[in-house]
Amino acid sequence: MSALRIVRLANFVAPASGGLRTALRELGKGYAAAGHDPVLVVPGERADDRETEQGRVITLPGPPLPGTGGYRVLTDRRRVATLLEQLAPDRLEVSDRTTLRWTGKWARRARVPAVMVSHETADGVLRTWGLPQGAARRTADALNTRTAHTYARVVCTTEFAEREFVRIGARNVVRAPLGVDLTGRHPELRDAGLRDRYARAEETLLVMCSRLSVEKRPGTALDALEALLRRGGRAVLVVAGDGPLRPRLEQRARERGLPVTFLGHVADRGLLAALQASADVCLAPGPAETFGLAALEAMACGTPVVASASSALPEVIGSAGAVAADHGEAFADAVEGLLTRPETDRREAARARAECFGWDTAVAAFLAAHDATLPALPVVPEGVS
Repeated sequence: MSALRIVRLANFVAPASGGLRTALRELGKGYAAAGHDPVLVVPGERADDRETEQGRVITLPGPPLPGTGGYRVLTDRRRVATLLEQLAPDRLEVSDRTTLRWTGKWARRARVPAVMVSHETADGVLRTWGLPQGAARRTADALNTRTAHTYARVVCTTEFAEREFVRIGARNVVRAPLGVDLTGRHPELRDAGLRDRYARAEETLLVMCSRLSVEKRPGTALDALEALLRRGGRAVLVVAGDGPLRPRLEQRARERGLPVTFLGHVADRGLLAALQASADVCLAPGPAETFGLAALEAMACGTPVVASASSALPEVIGSAGAVAADHGEAFADAVEGLLTRPETDRREAARARAECFGWDTAVAAFLAAHDATLPALPVVPEGVS
């Protein structure tokens, strides 16, 4: 197969970090390394067009979404459609199941095979925003039915994410896991000096790397810390990430005297990796996660994870971590349970589990969803060097 131009559209990409941004970058790098021509289109403050390690990245002006702490969306359909016509993609990949769903119809008219990537469960997100379970399920089923009918394929990263499409009888769903940088994240990054900066030797260092927004339920981490302290445990929490809930969480930590350090966005990837490696346990309380890249990065650093039992993470972390119901007491129980395991055993188990999720495997699975492979190399006659 010859090289394909794979145009990728994404909304709700955090300005500086986040799981979606990481996934887009690593998949784009993989597509380019396989000989294809990836083009990413995202919203931003101003127009931009540049070549990067993940291929060409085009930024179109998009308004910020109120109350989300910086998320922007592509709202100018005409401009996006005109750009797509100019780019003339061989494949279309869309990472937004709501405001960009119209691109599936564009792709059908243009006879371009298109896939929608499910980065979150629709009913899970609707529930975190306060919709009752029954209403959330009905709304999600209607949304997912239209999505499945509009796109050639729907890509789900876990069996957990696939369930809501299986429920409606969709037959065009394929599984493609995400991955983790096993070189940039490893246990040897553990830094005693960095750990001493945030925790005493006798204290448990908890770390949460998360966007501080409603759907991530970051308050559960503070609830867990408070429960541990109430039981007589010695623990501190470091929060790496920013978002609209940060002021409220900081106020709560002050009022309750909780030992929480809010770092905000950590731009230095090396520093973030060292923090993950230096923690005793990482917390992943988001109930609507369909994969959980931050949790997998922590495990690659040798740090076990306590994750929401309502999310896809039990499927990802396996027996190398622990899962808990969506409240602080349950998370505290899970942390205490993990800490009863010998430190070497729990760190080795976390790393071993993460090694099942390399980006090479993820890229191959996504390319298979596009019916795209490594372009055929020219045949060189014998004797010709």
